[in-house]
Amino acid sequence: MAMTGAQILVEGLLRQQVEHVFGYAGATICPAADALRAAPQIGYTLVRTEQNAGHMASGYARVTGKVGVCMVTSGPGATNLITGIATAYMDSIPLVAITGQVPSHLLGRDIFQEVDITGAVTPFTKHCYLVKDAAQLPRILAEAFHIASTGRPGPVLLDIPIDVQEQVVRHVEFPQEVHIRGYNPSVRGNEKQLDHVAAAICKAQRPVICAGGGVFLAGAQQRLREFVEKTGIPVVTTMMGLSLLPTEHPLNLGMVGAHGNVCANQALSNSDLLIMIGTRAADRAIVSPKELQKRLPSIHMDVDPAEIGKNMQATVPLVGDVGVMLGQLMDREITVDCGTWRETLRLQRSAELSRTYPVRTGSVFPGRLFRLLGQRLAPDAAVCVDVGQNQLWACKHLRLGGGRLLTSGGLGTMGYSLPAAIGVKTAQPERQTVVICGDGSFQMMMNELATVRAKGMDLKIVLLRNGVLGLVHQIQNQPPYHGSFGVNLEGDPDFAALAAAYGVESIHVSEEDQVEEALDRLMAAKGSCLLIADVSSQCLTTD
Repeated sequence: MAMTGAQILVEGLLRQQVEHVFGYAGATICPAADALRAAPQIGYTLVRTEQNAGHMASGYARVTGKVGVCMVTSGPGATNLITGIATAYMDSIPLVAITGQVPSHLLGRDIFQEVDITGAVTPFTKHCYLVKDAAQLPRILAEAFHIASTGRPGPVLLDIPIDVQEQVVRHVEFPQEVHIRGYNPSVRGNEKQLDHVAAAICKAQRPVICAGGGVFLAGAQQRLREFVEKTGIPVVTTMMGLSLLPTEHPLNLGMVGAHGNVCANQALSNSDLLIMIGTRAADRAIVSPKELQKRLPSIHMDVDPAEIGKNMQATVPLVGDVGVMLGQLMDREITVDCGTWRETLRLQRSAELSRTYPVRTGSVFPGRLFRLLGQRLAPDAAVCVDVGQNQLWACKHLRLGGGRLLTSGGLGTMGYSLPAAIGVKTAQPERQTVVICGDGSFQMMMNELATVRAKGMDLKIVLLRNGVLGLVHQIQNQPPYHGSFGVNLEGDPDFAALAAAYGVESIHVSEEDQVEEALDRLMAAKGSCLLIADVSSQCLTTD
């Protein structure tokens, strides 16, 4: 049967079991949009700016384990999407981004809304395609989804000129399998290396596991928990690994790194074996990798061989799917004698979790707010956290009984949380979903309240208001700088009135004795609700 390129594209999405697309239409993507209109099996969300199409697809992908899909037009539509693509790339989120393009015979002539988007995003995608023949679309689509979802996941971009979307193909064949020469990611770990890993763990007296977002990407959360509970090895997590274990789990020491929990950092400092699982040992998690490398042996388990040794040379490297490799390890006899070490850390962690927070008149202390919020979350709640002080306070103080914490850990993209939460709610409408943001980041994404309203979503938004770009303000007031500049959020809107304009109820809290009632009202509200919490501009992430 003859099909146009646009029809092939949509049929290919159906064959990849795509259920939803996030996008913003424009002239050069109209043929694809028209074909999508004829396929009601695939849902569609109109975003309010293209960057958020990437973030919504990211939130969707992270909670479903599927490839997220976004689709925008050429020129500014494509360039606006770049931040969403780069954000996904840095956090290894599987996306397929589809962009319209000007007619192929006019490429390179700088015509209206033409940009070289494949050239622009090559540094932060796993692969890019400029499609020049619609007959190649079945193969290209199959490859794109395969590349995005296997090995270390990441975004793949398809740039499709409008004439290719309109091109008629007489005989269309969709491939049953994908074979890409030179692309064959490792899955199982090397057996000899696994023997070395098991021996090193058995010998250690103060081992610690550092688990990262790669565990989620491998779908290995339960396998990690089984391994941890079988061996009794304490766990610290990177920011991307938060919620792998419940906060109250006796072996969970919290987040490690420059902005992490004291107990987690002390465990790393005093360990005699570091076991890194699904983490790239980036600067926020391992502050001084070279010093750590000199002081203690380490095991690094990751699916991407390029990450092994990039930031910290491992004593025993192990490449493969971390879920599979943890299973291989559990098939071996591993005995760990670290009871004294565990008890020492348990006491330190208990003291940290039971700390008393200060009270300031006229403001709310973030640590206490997040502790109380955590008590009100469902066990499977999804919490989407933005970037800045709000992110660091939430990561340190929010207690999770399970569920999932989503944030932009690699690129640190402000304005991520609300669109990511929309992606979560699109995939799982019944899941309790909470957004945490600052007043700076909220103003980068507040237009998506229109999407929330259009879809009738139930989102709970916690907005920490301090009138400044908090983290930059904090940095600027420390040596070698001489005070804050360009960070005062003068001209902020009336957030309650703004929310009301979108039909969203709001609650304001400015004193500690108001917090519990405000949180109860927030969580009990029917439909979406915004909690505006006044926070002192003098409150620091170290508090």
